[in-house]
Amino acid sequence: MSNKTGTAMAPTRSAREMTGFDPFRQFRRFFGETFDPFAGTEENWSLTTWAPACDIFETENAIVLKAELPEVKTEDVKVTLENNLLTIRGERKFSTETKKENYHRVERSYGEFMRSFTLPNIVDPNKINAEFKEGMLTVTMTKREEAKPKQVEVKVK
Repeated sequence: MSNKTGTAMAPTRSAREMTGFDPFRQFRRFFGETFDPFAGTEENWSLTTWAPACDIFETENAIVLKAELPEVKTEDVKVTLENNLLTIRGERKFSTETKKENYHRVERSYGEFMRSFTLPNIVDPNKINAEFKEGMLTVTMTKREEAKPKQVEVKVK
């Protein structure tokens, strides 16, 4: 009998194995029982490319994008604007402090990432500011003066 508790060392199982539910049953009928779009990927998800989570919101004077980039170094982040396309790219590097062979499980994603967003015409491309602090990239895109809301006085005649 083992003293270990929990499932920290248990291999990842597919949804079909855990629940008995097979969302690809119709595809299997057509392609045969060997059809499995996730075959062999259960333990390799962290080795694939990843995309940081982003929030985009609008204020009276700007459009703001916030991207979570934990454990990414400032020098590994690039923000570019080309043809009204804002692109965030970078890399989260795998720590070399511990040998890869010593890991029991790697679930966080590593490697290069890239996110691109088409900017609306209301953004002034000359007034974009990017700030990186404590794992959060904040890109503030100031609106053009002509795009900002203006109060128009209504005159009574």
